[in-house]
Amino acid sequence: MSVRVPRIAPSEITPPEVYFNRRTLLAGALAAGASSLLRAEPAGAPGATLNYTRNARYSVSEQPNKFEEIAGYNNFYEFGTDKESPSENAHTLKTRPWTVTVQGEAEVRGTFDLDDLLKNQPLEERIYRFRCVEAWSLVVPWVGFPLSDLLARFKPTARAKYVEFTTLYDPHQMPGQRSPILNWPYVEGLRMDEAMHPLTLLVVGLYGRVLPNQDGAPLRLIVPWKYGFKSVKSIVKIGFSTYQPRNTWNIAAPNEYGFYANVNPQVDHPRWSQASERRIGAPFFAARRPTLMFNGYAEQVASLYQGMDLRRNF
Repeated sequence: MSVRVPRIAPSEITPPEVYFNRRTLLAGALAAGASSLLRAEPAGAPGATLNYTRNARYSVSEQPNKFEEIAGYNNFYEFGTDKESPSENAHTLKTRPWTVTVQGEAEVRGTFDLDDLLKNQPLEERIYRFRCVEAWSLVVPWVGFPLSDLLARFKPTARAKYVEFTTLYDPHQMPGQRSPILNWPYVEGLRMDEAMHPLTLLVVGLYGRVLPNQDGAPLRLIVPWKYGFKSVKSIVKIGFSTYQPRNTWNIAAPNEYGFYANVNPQVDHPRWSQASERRIGAPFFAARRPTLMFNGYAEQVASLYQGMDLRRNF
């Protein structure tokens, strides 16, 4: 599969205020007139400003990508397979009200309103590297909180060895799900120690604002040492289990996508090398950069996989 790196003229760049809230603003203007644009955004609305603190401890020192370098360039097959499809189609997703169902090996189970889960939850900005299996990379200032903070509230039992995450399944809101390109709904999973690692982040925003629909609103996962397909979007279900869950891309192509999906320059994708990467926003003919083991987070996470054959457990 070829990767198209966008080359966008400055005049074609979507301004941040439009990217984050284009559809909401348009709908408000049509329904209530231009004066509605002057009202404050409600909590949780795409593009609303977030209150957070910068976490320098877990942020990389690299310069983040500029907003305009990644605007409208997403992988979110629920809204289409082209990189531009999510930004064009994700306005159909309604992110409030939103609930998350917790099930399996935990003392606290049930269905919870997302705003209740987020109430009084401190948010922080972390600048993480993000690596796609297709050999492009970027550096993004995500806003969220440690996944471990949320999981601890549900009191997983000693039998809980894995955590499974499920994306919303609603073909009416997510037109890409009308195609059988994947086995819907999208499902991903982590080992419990991976899920509880302090680098694993539940994300509600980026660039200081509420997460746009096309980036996985209202709640998504970021596991920075793994390829991007592990970072499941628009989460509606969290399950604790004793067994390793199947994950969507492993079901679709088991010889290409393993459960662990750790960034590893020594293990090639069957159809291309993973030894190097191209940073989004760099000149198209610029030299590619070497891929870092565990995406550069080896010091923090390599111990999780001590003694494992990372060629077999890819």
